[in-house]
Amino acid sequence: MTSTAPQQSILDRPFVLDLFAGPGGLDVAAHALDMPSLGIEWDKSACLTRYAAGLDTLHADVSRVRREDFETLPPEINVLAGGPPCQTYSVAGHGAGREALEEVKEFIHRLITNEPVEAIDRDLGRLSDPRTALVLEPLRYAIQATRSPNRNNRPFDVIVLEQVPTVEPVWEQYAKALSDKGLPDGTKYEVAFGVLATETYGVPQTRSRAVLIARRVGLGKPQLPSATHRAYEPKAWNRESNRPQGQGHQPMLDDGAGTSMPEARVERQEKAAKIPQQWRSMGDVLRGPIGTHPGRQKPFLVRSNYGSSGNPGRRGVRTDQQPAATVTGRISRFVVFEHLDENIVQEGPRFTMNEAGMLQSFPPDYPWRGTAQAQQVGNAVPPAFGMHLLSAALGLPRPDIEILRKPWPTATEEQQAKLRSHGCGAAHACTDRCPRAKDQVPPPSSRPRKTKASVKS
Repeated sequence: MTSTAPQQSILDRPFVLDLFAGPGGLDVAAHALDMPSLGIEWDKSACLTRYAAGLDTLHADVSRVRREDFETLPPEINVLAGGPPCQTYSVAGHGAGREALEEVKEFIHRLITNEPVEAIDRDLGRLSDPRTALVLEPLRYAIQATRSPNRNNRPFDVIVLEQVPTVEPVWEQYAKALSDKGLPDGTKYEVAFGVLATETYGVPQTRSRAVLIARRVGLGKPQLPSATHRAYEPKAWNRESNRPQGQGHQPMLDDGAGTSMPEARVERQEKAAKIPQQWRSMGDVLRGPIGTHPGRQKPFLVRSNYGSSGNPGRRGVRTDQQPAATVTGRISRFVVFEHLDENIVQEGPRFTMNEAGMLQSFPPDYPWRGTAQAQQVGNAVPPAFGMHLLSAALGLPRPDIEILRKPWPTATEEQQAKLRSHGCGAAHACTDRCPRAKDQVPPPSSRPRKTKASVKS
């Protein structure tokens, strides 16, 4: 399909503010589209990665910046973006956020109707897990922009949000609030939202995300980005019919998806007629050498019990001809088996952080730093997906994500010192204004995680 989007952005100079910026997925996407960005991130290690990647950063708590330092943000920022932490909404988490969905919806209504901030903050403090309230921060930033003397009370023009699929009802409530009543100052937005599969945008993994794109009224009605690749359908997968020539027979390890049936093949052919590009596989991005990555020349299998976006059919064993399971903080635990010949496999080296990042569509040689690097990779927005979201939000043509295949240069020590002076307050260390290390581990939910045993009882 050819894009019908205009060649010029709906904004003269897009400038992205990335809340909960992590190691830089949305920022990398913005830079690939030649847009400046500023990220706010409270995790020290993620900030170290960002500094090494040359990304403008504030090492700070998103909520505190809104309350105390909003006026220090560049007034030119006109695109608000972010992916609030998902632990309390994720199907892998304790579920405090999912259980509080109706309360969160009510808080959205209270914010839009301009209730006193003190009363809202007091009641938010009663949630069983304080991280649940972070999903409201983008709305609070949008409201704060209309009260900012530094911005002449100018609202953000565009809002782009993404989260786990279980947050879709929150985005739906956002959409109603922004389009029906609008912000307290009367600013209204036109909104599109839904759940998208990242492999349909060229990301070599199956990952479902609830997204929201909003444009201020007068800038045109937004649309979600159209898919560029076919969706991965476990039940339709057939290793034999999709095996690249010359690769030989592959042992049939059960991936929990079953075998392909005639009906599934017909459905796959119909979809292929509409979207010609096959989804991108692990082998597509890891097979050849690029940057310092030597390439994985041998066919391989990956076993994982994690990272399925709640879909059991997406778990199990996958070959290098399939997209990866959802890349999470457990990516370093994925077991990789290499083929010795047509019928024998043995355990091979596990994914490096460089490879894990590439499965997230980060450029090769992205400079991962600090601790918990696997968690940084797993928490990030896939840059290729971010490019599609930002392009759709700004009315740009379909992006060329191949630009992300170029190795990413590491910032010089001088550049990193300058970025850290701005982000932390000192060239080579954190300062009192940075979040404290002990505060970077959110308190566990007071609700115990439900297990099969507790459900049965």
